[in-house]
Amino acid sequence: MNRLKNFLLFCGAVTFICSCAKKKIPENDSLLGLDYYPTDIGKFVVYDVDSTVYKDLPLSNTNYRYRIKEKITNAFTDNEGKEALRLERYIKKFNPNKPYDSIPYVIKEVWMINATKKSIQISERDIRYTKLIFPIQQGTVWNGNAFNTIGNWDYNYDYIDKKETIGSKTFDKVLKVEQKEFISLISLQRYTEKYAKGVGLVYREITDITSNNVVSGVPIENRIETGVIYKQTIIDYGKE
Repeated sequence: MNRLKNFLLFCGAVTFICSCAKKKIPENDSLLGLDYYPTDIGKFVVYDVDSTVYKDLPLSNTNYRYRIKEKITNAFTDNEGKEALRLERYIKKFNPNKPYDSIPYVIKEVWMINATKKSIQISERDIRYTKLIFPIQQGTVWNGNAFNTIGNWDYNYDYIDKKETIGSKTFDKVLKVEQKEFISLISLQRYTEKYAKGVGLVYREITDITSNNVVSGVPIENRIETGVIYKQTIIDYGKE
């Protein structure tokens, strides 16, 4: 009798374990983080770009303003046999005498996206960067330059799922990637990107400036000699 009872208990335990295994939640794009970089064909994002380049010989600074449209146009297999996406980038330069809507876009360049359940990699001008890794967790650190020759940069998720207004648009869930930050008396390097759920990249900032003219109490931003300050801010997105 005891043997029969133990056997029935054993069968019940096995059935319970199998049932739990069947109910295991499958991996999906939302859990992993791919929804922070949608890869639908036809998806586009439009940005306003404001960039200032500083030179010391002769001492000058030049401001550039333009609009960029990025659009995923098709899927293909790259030269490594991996699934890839074509990201076309179009540009229209700012003209104080004309509204942007009256200026046509001109193709600027083509980038490549490799999107998997582990990461988002983007080849910008044939330089591959690992922009995001999954699953997304605050504080996670990875080498964004693991697949190029620039050198190790420790990317990290500074914050995730934060409601934030960027430009004129408010997003319920935004994450910030700190790509590089180095500060000294003569140099400041700060590279950051922000991504919104359901959209992708919504903001990029590059500050890479130097100044050998050290003045006590004066931040380097107020005594720039060489370098660049670049800001790319979303203004529109959708699918076409």
